[in-house]
Amino acid sequence: MPKKDSIHDNSNTTQNSKQLNLLKQHFPNCFDKEGNFMSHKMEEVVGDAGLELSKESYSLNWLGKSYARLLANEVPRTLLKEDKVHNTKEANKQSENLLIKGDNLEVLKHLSNAYAESIKMIYIDPPYNTGGDGFVYDDDRKFSKEELAKLAGIDEDEAKRILEFTSSKSNSHSAWLTFMYPRLYVARELLREDGVIFISIDDNEVSQLKLLCDEVFGEENFVANSVWQKRYSRENRVAIGTSHEYVLIYAKSYEQFQKSWNKIPLGEKQLKVYKNPNNDSRGKWRAVSLSAQGYRPNQMYKIVSPITGKTHIPPEGSCWKIVKESYEQLLADNRIYFGKDGNSIPQRIQFLKSVEGLTPWTWWTHEECGHTDESKKEIQTLFGTQTAFDTPKPIRLLKRILHLSTKKDDIALDFFAGSGTTAHAVMELNKEDNGNRNFITVQIPEKIDIKSESYKSGYRTIFDITKARIEKASEKLGDKSGFKIFETTPLFEGYLDDIAELNDDTKLFNGSNLNEEELETLLTTWKAYDGSKLTEPLVEVKLAEYTAQYGANTLYFMHKGFSTQALKSLMAKLDEEKTFEPSKLVLFGYNFDSKYQRELKEALNVYTNKKEIDLEMVVRY
Repeated sequence: MPKKDSIHDNSNTTQNSKQLNLLKQHFPNCFDKEGNFMSHKMEEVVGDAGLELSKESYSLNWLGKSYARLLANEVPRTLLKEDKVHNTKEANKQSENLLIKGDNLEVLKHLSNAYAESIKMIYIDPPYNTGGDGFVYDDDRKFSKEELAKLAGIDEDEAKRILEFTSSKSNSHSAWLTFMYPRLYVARELLREDGVIFISIDDNEVSQLKLLCDEVFGEENFVANSVWQKRYSRENRVAIGTSHEYVLIYAKSYEQFQKSWNKIPLGEKQLKVYKNPNNDSRGKWRAVSLSAQGYRPNQMYKIVSPITGKTHIPPEGSCWKIVKESYEQLLADNRIYFGKDGNSIPQRIQFLKSVEGLTPWTWWTHEECGHTDESKKEIQTLFGTQTAFDTPKPIRLLKRILHLSTKKDDIALDFFAGSGTTAHAVMELNKEDNGNRNFITVQIPEKIDIKSESYKSGYRTIFDITKARIEKASEKLGDKSGFKIFETTPLFEGYLDDIAELNDDTKLFNGSNLNEEELETLLTTWKAYDGSKLTEPLVEVKLAEYTAQYGANTLYFMHKGFSTQALKSLMAKLDEEKTFEPSKLVLFGYNFDSKYQRELKEALNVYTNKKEIDLEMVVRY
């Protein structure tokens, strides 16, 4: 019989199942025939590379860490549904941008195959756990203490304590770390090798977050902890006012990120120093120092001003930055400046057109990156009133991040979308540099306070505001890229019931009763699982009177009605159509008679198509 498959089965998932599978895949020699890990074999592998297994180490531990690792390894417990009304509008049909409604951990897992290693930049603005920002740990998973102890590899007493805080809407450090760990873990899998993540945070959790990111991304991939000056006016309410937040930056691979990062464009302040008092045809310029600290014999020479004849030597404790031959070349090219009177110490002329940009510091000022007052005004300008967001991030902050980390065709992901600043910044930057960046934004439909101005304006959830901002910003900017909407929905009732034995007397969930909309939801979920991007449409394939869907080299048989004629048509198409080269056939078992399952499997086994395609056949329930 064909291979049976259920992509939502977590019955065998543990806190280290995924990691063990990776070890077995790449280091099979480190396991014995019973599946036990042989550490001495790994020591041999490491030793051959000139490394040692460290005997001393430290790590971040908290109540719930084992549970967080279990959550990171689980497959999605939801389905993905397309908003067909929105997505088929002319403005959105061809869009590569995404707005997804739902719990971001579920969404990240749905994206993990189709978008694996394809995201260049992730920015998130997670809850800061200040005690007043509304963060509580909320989890609808139901485990007994015995089940959790077994799956997480812990004792029942610890399992009991974990279940108590996961069900009590806790906002402790442990609860916050349990919330963040699986999201960061799955997000890392989406990053390209030269990808990078930026995380906004404040003093409440920055220390814990740094250690957590060291564990998830690796200490060697820490890039910087930038300080953003969010406020420029003083507070008189507290002993010491807070004027900053942090932007913690980690790369997937620091080595690869170093090769791909960008300098930031010069700001208004930097541009002011470039002038053209002598009407040089090469444009605006500024004079920069020609001396450097230190002593190098071949850079210790006299320079005579060709204007006044005054002789200059390097200042005490310094030398010239360049050797004499290089100086003479610059002088001949009229790129040495001796001041207005010709007597000043020589400086090198730097033309504006030759400046690629600035290497940023970790100090991000409000003049360069915006501030909270500015971001509130940006929201008010778009909506005509203040929204439910007290502290949205300014567009200039996100543009700084995008400038540093992306090229014109990259994808940016924000899975705490909030007011939608990241999507807004992507569209604005694309307009400025004629880019084609795409955004993926994720927002849970968190309810809005009924007393807020947003509620009075007709918005009921934060997602509604995210969507509205993207639409309003797009209209204001004249952006034509559009965006598509998807959302997570619960699994069908009974969908995960035991499917080991299916026969005519089975009284379990019956997928043959699903309507067209439900089948489309299942198909959307499956295509993402099989590696098809959500924005890539599936193509209808006619097989006699039967219609299948095709995308990313996978052919889906979702509906009833498959026949012997359809099978013959499929074999002919495999032989005759050059562009038709599926590598996998996926059958929805409830709508595909077992008779035709066997016929199709037998046909694939005995019939060698002219293209010699190796076809896998999977039956899903």
